[in-house]
Amino acid sequence: MSKTKYVSDVKIVNQNQETIFTYLSNFEHLSKYINDGLLSKLTEQIPQIKISSFESDQDSCRFQIAGMGLAEIRIIEREPYKTIKVGSTGSLPLSITFWIQLLPVSGNETKLRLTLDAEMSPMIKIMVNKKLEEGINKMADMLAALPYK
Repeated sequence: MSKTKYVSDVKIVNQNQETIFTYLSNFEHLSKYINDGLLSKLTEQIPQIKISSFESDQDSCRFQIAGMGLAEIRIIEREPYKTIKVGSTGSLPLSITFWIQLLPVSGNETKLRLTLDAEMSPMIKIMVNKKLEEGINKMADMLAALPYK
């Protein structure tokens, strides 16, 4: 197994840091948007990755990834208004940890950046490396575009 780091570009979100943190640190908020079409929007953004059967509670979410199996991610650490650390469990052939980092720019603007550490076999890396490189920025774009209400 080898570890690879992927870092998104910094995105500017037109919302204050506390609101974004409060929203993203509760996976139940994602259920509403998944059920309102975010899942199909995500699969349009990252067509190589097909996600289905999304379920969530406050600290975790579970979903199927076509060809890979059940993915489960859990919030493992919250540093109020700055960082949300998420780790994977489940049956995927790779292990991930990612951070959502928030930094205030002004009262209603926040910088958002995602960092993903993925531990995987060389064979899996060959299959998913490009998808993860592209996907980290698309995911950051998607999180920056959420309405945070």
